[in-house]
Amino acid sequence: MGKLIIDTHSHLWLKQDTEIDGKRILSLKNGRSIFLDEEVQMLPPFMIDGKNTAEVFLSNMNYAQVAGAVVVQELIDGCQNDYLADVQRHYPDRFFCMGMAWNEDEAKKVIEMGLKGIAFPGHRMQQPLTQLMPVFKLMEKHGMVLSMCLGDNEKQIGEMREVIQECPQLRVAIGHFGMVTTPSFRSQVMLAREGKKVMIESGGITWLFHHEFYPYPSAIRAIKEAAHWVGMERLMWGSDYPRTITAITYRMSYDFVSKSKELSDDEKTLFLGENARLFYGFKDLPELPYIKNMSE
Repeated sequence: MGKLIIDTHSHLWLKQDTEIDGKRILSLKNGRSIFLDEEVQMLPPFMIDGKNTAEVFLSNMNYAQVAGAVVVQELIDGCQNDYLADVQRHYPDRFFCMGMAWNEDEAKKVIEMGLKGIAFPGHRMQQPLTQLMPVFKLMEKHGMVLSMCLGDNEKQIGEMREVIQECPQLRVAIGHFGMVTTPSFRSQVMLAREGKKVMIESGGITWLFHHEFYPYPSAIRAIKEAAHWVGMERLMWGSDYPRTITAITYRMSYDFVSKSKELSDDEKTLFLGENARLFYGFKDLPELPYIKNMSE
C-alpha cells in the first residue's frame, strides 16, 4: 500500500474475569467467553487459550502492515493495567497503551506505571463525567491522552463538552466514531469543534455496520459526512481488535477504506495513519513489507 497505518482503538488482555451489574464475564477456551452470563465467540476460534496477547496482535499487525496501535480498555475486560504496562515496556515503538483509573490516586499509579493515557468507557458509567474533572486535569498536566467512548446520551455529551472546555490542553479521542449508527452521531463528532486537541476515532465502526457487512458503504458515507462537519484532519481509523475479527479479517477492518473510490488518496493518508501519528506522537514505526499470500 505504501501508506502509514495506525490502529487507534484496540484491546489486549491476559484473561477476562470480572462482573458488570452482577453479570459474569470470563475467558473460556477456543476464543469463547462468558459475556454477561451468555457464552459468546469473543475471539477468533484459533485463539484457543483465551488470551488476547500483544504477540498475537503484533503478528496480525505485521501481516496487515499496521505499524502501530493504541490499546484502550473496557470494563468488560477487567482492569488490565499491569499487563498493558508490561506491553508498553516491551514494545514501546509499536504500542501506545492506556490505563484504567477512577480517581486521582489510581490515575497517579497509571502515570507511575508508564502508561500513556487513560481510557474511560463512558457509555457504561453512571456518574457524571464532570465528577472526574480532577483526573482529567491531572492527565492534562502530564500530557496524557484521554480515550472516551460515549453513549447515546445528549446529557453525557454535554458533560464531555464541559470537560473539553475546562481542560483545553488535554488530548481527547472520542471512540466508536461517535456511535455513528445512533442519533447522537453528529453531536459526538461535533465535540471535535470544541477544542483543538479533540479527535474522533473509528474503533468498532465495522461492528456498528455489521448488518451491512464488507465493504461497508454506509461507513464510508459516514466518514465523509464527519469529515464535512469537522475536517478529515480530526478523524482516525480504529479497528476495535480483536472482537471485530470474529466476523472479518484484521486487514478487512481498514481496507474497505483504502480500496474505496469515494475517498481521495490524501484523505486516506490522514485517516489511516498520519493524523494518529501526529496526535499520539508515534516515532520510529517500522516499514512493513507486503507479504504475498500463498493462495495468490
